[in-house]
Amino acid sequence: MITTSYKLALNELLRGGVVAVPTETVYGLAADIRNPHAIASIFKTKDRPEFDPLIVHIADTKDVVAVAREFPPLARKLADAFWPGPLTIVLPRLPQMNPMITSGYDTVAVRIPNQTLTRTLIRDLGGPIAAPSANRFGHTSPTTAQHVESEFSGRVLVLDGGPCGVGIESTVVRVHPKKISILRPGAVTAEDLAKFAAVEPARQNSESPGHLIHHYMPDIPLVVFQNGVTTAAYEFVRMKLGKNVLHPAWMELPSEPVTAARLLYANMRAAAASADVNCLFLDYPIRERRSHLWAGISDRIEKAATLTV
Repeated sequence: MITTSYKLALNELLRGGVVAVPTETVYGLAADIRNPHAIASIFKTKDRPEFDPLIVHIADTKDVVAVAREFPPLARKLADAFWPGPLTIVLPRLPQMNPMITSGYDTVAVRIPNQTLTRTLIRDLGGPIAAPSANRFGHTSPTTAQHVESEFSGRVLVLDGGPCGVGIESTVVRVHPKKISILRPGAVTAEDLAKFAAVEPARQNSESPGHLIHHYMPDIPLVVFQNGVTTAAYEFVRMKLGKNVLHPAWMELPSEPVTAARLLYANMRAAAASADVNCLFLDYPIRERRSHLWAGISDRIEKAATLTV
């Protein structure tokens, strides 16, 4: 159920329920981190495996002490520069934290969302929330309240805060004394981070959400053509997918990266919902777009694709 009632959403969180809340990246499925039943409900609602950790959202930098036992100087500099915003920092967790949140790791992923409504919810709740994307595990992330409503068929209360401005999940980093490791690329880019320390290229790491090879996938196969739609490429796709390419829809993506990121999931969902369509085609040069904001977009497209040619 979609609501604009802040009070209704807060009361649901206070009583231990889960609520889909808006952030600047994507909508998150939120629950009070102090309530084990509520955290378990996130995993059950999303059908999320317990090996995939959750991101903890706080309202103020001073609240880091509520979840982490250390806040290194370089991490503080990044927080000062990018919070509130689409940057998640992996920190050593407090020992008393629910291990389900961190998938048993000795670290916790933390950020402050750049969404006043959700930060106010956290303050009024009296503690941090865990809030992975509000979608079924592995499926396309939601960037509007209507996406969440469709995803869960009305079974989840959704606080409508309008469309998400960034449109892809946060950048996730791990800091070292003189180096930053990118665990998941996003809107805070390697070029942005390089102003503060040496940057290690993006790599898969199980301490970060979204680390699986396949993620963000639409309900029908997505085929990405990296070098244009040649006859040879199309025939290869037909050989691999057979009847699933008989009725493709072309997915459009703007050429400007900020707009492309904001519309990526919305356009993916809209194309997949087209009538009489059983496959999506996207002409997108993944190999060429590995810098700046394109790196985060390329990461999502590569993981969402059933086939890349």
